[in-house]
Amino acid sequence: MADRAILLTYRDYCELPDDGRRYEIHDGELSGTPAPNPRHQRLVGAIYRILFAHVRSGGLGEVLLSPIDVILSDIAIVQPDVVYLERSRAGAVSSRGIEGTPTLAVEILSPWTVAIDRQRKHQLYARYGVPFYWIVDAEARSVEAHALGPAGYARAGRVADGERAALPPLGDLVLDAAALWREAAGEG
Repeated sequence: MADRAILLTYRDYCELPDDGRRYEIHDGELSGTPAPNPRHQRLVGAIYRILFAHVRSGGLGEVLLSPIDVILSDIAIVQPDVVYLERSRAGAVSSRGIEGTPTLAVEILSPWTVAIDRQRKHQLYARYGVPFYWIVDAEARSVEAHALGPAGYARAGRVADGERAALPPLGDLVLDAAALWREAAGEG
């Protein structure tokens, strides 16, 4: 008799310990990482403040900060660092978190999450139809925007240190990469 993998569900996820680690379930498999470092958290805060101010001033929807559960399915629960939901997706917010796909998922890379964010979550977000995915790379001092198309994600823009650029889905918001890195260094 062949071994059968046990698929974890949202119910199992709710039973996980509150031990300082960040847990997610990727297609039924448990993924856990240590708590983020200060630079990571400064970047999360900077991205959140920039997106929140822009989205709120334009009445474009809602921006939420981790930890918040994004329940893509009963066997796919993630906690992006920052999520944006355009107004038409407002109904996705429930008492459990976000039920279904946000408009934009933002992940800030950490040394222990590079493979998860660039490979596993990249594939997971595409499979569940998250329209836009940003990867913030503190080492490369860049923000990459990926847009979902018929063949999966394609790079839709990038802003690196010293540059200013708008990235989809918020084409009227110009990101100042140098300011992000100053804030990540605690100089903001």
